[in-house]
Amino acid sequence: MSLEQDRLELAQILRQKSVKKGQFTLASGKQSDLYVDCRLTTLDARGAVLVGRVLHGLLRREEAARGIEIGSLGGLTMGADPITLAVAMTSDLSGDTKPIQAFVVRKEPKGHGRGKRIEGNFNPSLPIVVVDDVITTGDSTLKAAQAIAEEGGKVAFALVLVDRQEGGRENLQGHGIAVVSAFTRAELVD
Repeated sequence: MSLEQDRLELAQILRQKSVKKGQFTLASGKQSDLYVDCRLTTLDARGAVLVGRVLHGLLRREEAARGIEIGSLGGLTMGADPITLAVAMTSDLSGDTKPIQAFVVRKEPKGHGRGKRIEGNFNPSLPIVVVDDVITTGDSTLKAAQAIAEEGGKVAFALVLVDRQEGGRENLQGHGIAVVSAFTRAELVD
């Protein structure tokens, strides 16, 4: 299958499982007529495969355009977790010479053990991609990017499954973080 065929099938699954219309209060406290619960897609067997392939393709395209080598990717738990793992697994299954490694950013530092905020295969010596499932205001993505920076990492760009087109992209860009999204609200909502 081509990347475009994968993208079309993934859009269909997102519309079917994740895009809900009605009246909702978002994490930002904002009211909206749209709720996008990406976990219903990213934790679906077929959805996860497609998320991995589509976002891996976008990541590699952006990496080549910027002339950089991404070492790892991750974002704020829990929305970013299945996406991060799907992309890392796809990287290995695709035969990448240096598969992209995955990590998780906790909302708060761990209260015991080593008290870590970032868990997994975080390598601050190479450019990092910050991941999110949905951006509305971009604040969750910014929190993850700040945690990455505090641990010495440099965010190359944000990789997002759905951009709700409600100011998040502009907010992130205002903080020097380019956004690469697989889908926008306009592409998923009739």
